[in-house]
Amino acid sequence: MFTGIITDIGKVTGIKKNGDTRISISTAYDTSTIEFGASIACSGVCLTVVDKGDDWFSVDVSNETLSCTTLGNWTVGIRINLERALKVGEELGGHLVTGHVDCVGNVIAVEPEGDSKKFTFSLPHKLKTFVAEKGSVTINGASLTVNKVTDEADHTLFCINIIPHTQEKTTFSEIVPGDQVNIEIDILARYVARMRDL
Repeated sequence: MFTGIITDIGKVTGIKKNGDTRISISTAYDTSTIEFGASIACSGVCLTVVDKGDDWFSVDVSNETLSCTTLGNWTVGIRINLERALKVGEELGGHLVTGHVDCVGNVIAVEPEGDSKKFTFSLPHKLKTFVAEKGSVTINGASLTVNKVTDEADHTLFCINIIPHTQEKTTFSEIVPGDQVNIEIDILARYVARMRDL
């Protein structure tokens, strides 16, 4: 379980394809405190540490994960948002995040709004009931607040604002229209929708 508060920006340093794909990631984390088998959210995807060094760790990624997230497009040198798993008693600064991506969304627009940037994303129509104004959504691992939602004929658009602090501490400063992002809907919205259908 995670909170959607990004605590490091890592960099992909190696990609090796065998049965699965092993990805090595450089990090500023103290890797002596990371156990083998620990979970780390990598741009919103919960992955398991299988190897590590003084300033890096490696994860194995299945073909299924590659096919339903943006990880299949990663290349050596790409920077990614990182968050270690939440420990009991730690501050829950964002919202509850599982690290299980619901869809790959598209960046439609990035516009300046004061010192902030307004991002517009699209997601499949089937997920429209899970995204609401002032609700939470996770994009590339970051917990964010939805400002506006517009349902189109075959997809849903929603907007968020990224303040300068978040731009500095995440990879959102590098995102441009046409990019794809990992989206996880709010877990509470998921359960409320399920209860409503019973």
